[in-house]
Amino acid sequence: MTKTTIVLIRQDLRLHDHPALYHASKEGLVIPLYIHDESMSPPGEARKWWLHRNLEQYEKSLEAIGGCLLFDKGKLEEVLPKWVKKTEAAAVYWNRLYAPDIFERDKKLAEELAADGIEVKTFEGTLLLPPWKITKADGSPYKVYTSYYKAIRKVEVPKPVPTVKSLSAPEIAENEMQLEDFRLLPQIRWYKIMEKVWDPGEKAAIKRMKRFSKQVQDYDEGRDYPAAGIHSTLSPYLAIGAVSVRSLFHHFTEKIEKQTEPFIKQLIWRDFSYSVLMHFPQSPEEPLHEKFKAFQWEENAAHWESWIKGRTGYPIVDAGMRELWATGFMHNRVRMIAASFLTKHLLIPWQKGADWFMDTLIDADTANNSMGWQWVAGSGFDSSPYFRIFNPTLQSEKFDGEGEYIRMWVPELKDIPSKYIHSPSTAPTDVLEESGVKLGVDYPYPVVDHKAARQRALDRFEEIK
Repeated sequence: MTKTTIVLIRQDLRLHDHPALYHASKEGLVIPLYIHDESMSPPGEARKWWLHRNLEQYEKSLEAIGGCLLFDKGKLEEVLPKWVKKTEAAAVYWNRLYAPDIFERDKKLAEELAADGIEVKTFEGTLLLPPWKITKADGSPYKVYTSYYKAIRKVEVPKPVPTVKSLSAPEIAENEMQLEDFRLLPQIRWYKIMEKVWDPGEKAAIKRMKRFSKQVQDYDEGRDYPAAGIHSTLSPYLAIGAVSVRSLFHHFTEKIEKQTEPFIKQLIWRDFSYSVLMHFPQSPEEPLHEKFKAFQWEENAAHWESWIKGRTGYPIVDAGMRELWATGFMHNRVRMIAASFLTKHLLIPWQKGADWFMDTLIDADTANNSMGWQWVAGSGFDSSPYFRIFNPTLQSEKFDGEGEYIRMWVPELKDIPSKYIHSPSTAPTDVLEESGVKLGVDYPYPVVDHKAARQRALDRFEEIK
């Protein structure tokens, strides 16, 4: 009798380097199954749109090679056993996920299936290496990125498995559920700009990878300039699994004869973030440095509203927040500036900012997101010192000198001379009039004074030192 294997499809919407799908395809009949389980860290609204569009593409990809993507919804631990029974599957394969609640749930489910005589195999399809592979000599996790980076660079990262080019699927009664039944797309089409900016699917991911391959030699110096377009824009595809991190790693370390290590370090930072998340599962909600539990944050609804709507009076911050709302993405340097402004100028808790990013980013990723926010806030491992407070105006002048990025996302300032575009409140009255900008009407005054806000933040930090 031919073996039938259910392959759980999750954050791995691709045919290349898909270990679970590849090994199942070599052993018999394959049933790719996507179970939408909102009980486990439900995705934000932007990510739901991105998930829907990528599932559409993945369904077509599987059909093109003889497969069929089946859909269901509910709690995975309840729905999957029903499918095993319904299809008389002998095995269930999946690529591991490392959010602590999901990992523990999956581990328990694997034990229960095995006890019922079902073969269960799990594979590494998310990271370069599993989180338990890179540890100190005593088995404890690394808390410093540089040490982690040096350690992982001494270890061989396995090569990607070959692309799955054909599947044999069993005869199954027509699927009762369709992708549309998940209701991932909102009724109000606020995502129209995202549709123009992002092409979903594995082919689009590979296309972006090839395009970035031609720019990677300029990445180290150019990645901090938001208008330069030298950042890879691959993170949304990594987050959804439309591209494999191992494929990226080996592509840029072996096939591209250029300076690629700065980009490789970003891939390794992603692994490091997951290592921290696995070993310190409280990190998305609690500061990793104990002293920050006593930090006195502010609750200011008006300041929060100005930040999320891009109306702080600091153009580089506002440009980033508007880019985020329109496209589901924000340039990494601007993310740091915007996050620093929220946590240090406005003293609003980093957790609140992290939640907003999780809801609005299409590359939302719990490990990267919490690591990034704790880094900026100064409360995480190997984080930026709290007293390092970005001056948003100076950051803007340095990384967006002519204001190209600002003009793109804050169009009411497009006619202001570059000399004043980074701080419109300092522009002379006649310059503002000639530019058609009336402060407080067309564009807000700064919600806080940088110098005073910086001192307030430093005073708060002194209280917990």
